[in-house]
Amino acid sequence: MAITPIQSDVNRFSPNTENQNYTFALTSLTSLFFMWGFITCLNDILIPHLKAIFELSYSEAMLVQFCFFSAYFLVSIPAGKIVKKVGFQKGIVLGLIVAAIGCFSFYPAAAMHSYPVFLMALFILASGITVLQVSANPYVSILGNPETASSRLTMTQAFNSLGTTVAPFFGAYLILDQVAESMSVAQQAESVQLPYVLLAGLLLILAAIFSYIKLPVIEHIEESVAEKPIAGSAWQYRHLVLGAIGIFVYVGAEVSIGSFLVSFFNDPNIAGLEESQAAKYIAYYWGGAMVGRFIGAAVMQKLAAGKVLAFNAFFATVLIIVTIFASGQIAMWAILLVGLCNSIMFPTIFSLAITGLGQHTSQGSGILCLAIVGGAVLPLIQGVLADSIGLQNSFFLPIICYAFIAYYGLSGSKPVSVKV
Repeated sequence: MAITPIQSDVNRFSPNTENQNYTFALTSLTSLFFMWGFITCLNDILIPHLKAIFELSYSEAMLVQFCFFSAYFLVSIPAGKIVKKVGFQKGIVLGLIVAAIGCFSFYPAAAMHSYPVFLMALFILASGITVLQVSANPYVSILGNPETASSRLTMTQAFNSLGTTVAPFFGAYLILDQVAESMSVAQQAESVQLPYVLLAGLLLILAAIFSYIKLPVIEHIEESVAEKPIAGSAWQYRHLVLGAIGIFVYVGAEVSIGSFLVSFFNDPNIAGLEESQAAKYIAYYWGGAMVGRFIGAAVMQKLAAGKVLAFNAFFATVLIIVTIFASGQIAMWAILLVGLCNSIMFPTIFSLAITGLGQHTSQGSGILCLAIVGGAVLPLIQGVLADSIGLQNSFFLPIICYAFIAYYGLSGSKPVSVKV
């Protein structure tokens, strides 16, 4: 048989979807997007901090992102099965608890002065964030009109960017600013204990709140269309597979750039900033993404999401070319402006990729979250390149990523007939 997934089946999750008021649910979910954005961005502060403490090369320091984002690859599919079984709300609570355990693990890691234990704590923390992603992203897409799913997810992702904008100031003040040359290596390592214990407490408070409040119950489509089963799997949808590649290269490019910003701005040929000062400029990178998401949420009410995606990818490529060949303030602000271009990419690729998957929507969501492993692989590759050809030249890697994203927006995201 042949299936042409041109029209989205998302509204079939609940017969009264269009008549329900989901404002409270969407408002509550924005706190989750804020928290995981905040936590993820702190890695950009941890990398130069741990690089100095343990005297790491660029590639060794990128193991921070490798361990954090590899959790998406290893945990996404099991998380999708768990969420399918327990529901979106309980999945959110579980994710918050696991993330809190990961934050608490930073305390013994610092006390032991062990880089491997830090990496293990990051993996646990990211596992909890993965469960949150698998639960919240499709939930937001489902809560409302499918034609505006990209806009809705973009709006909630804007609060994710708010978290990434605030995090550099938090990390610079509570971690980098507290480190003095007179401190021992052990004392420098212990500077991360207080921030992450505070985060663990906040995550547990959120878990308690989400276990108490009442969110709309959305039945999975597998149950609602059981009388008309559809064979096959999400892997048979070309636009989903290409979307997974798009998520892989997008997250890889975004994380790579953010991970190297402090070191890049520390370079005398670029800005020559101290690490604590350079860290605060990361807020402009992630802040640009936040502003762009609010703008993008409005723009995509009028323009096709795929075209907006391609437009942003093209200008990101131009800015990175400027970054590679320029120096000083020009190179510095060119790379920071890439954050504005990144703004709508993740939610747009995600929503385009799950369009029309029908009963395979949950599986498709798991596959897309699995593809976030690009944040583990590409920063490590760029770290190797930075060690061998120089940090500035290594930015050619994200150019390749944005070229693919432009292709996906213009062509690869279009649903086609699938034979099963």
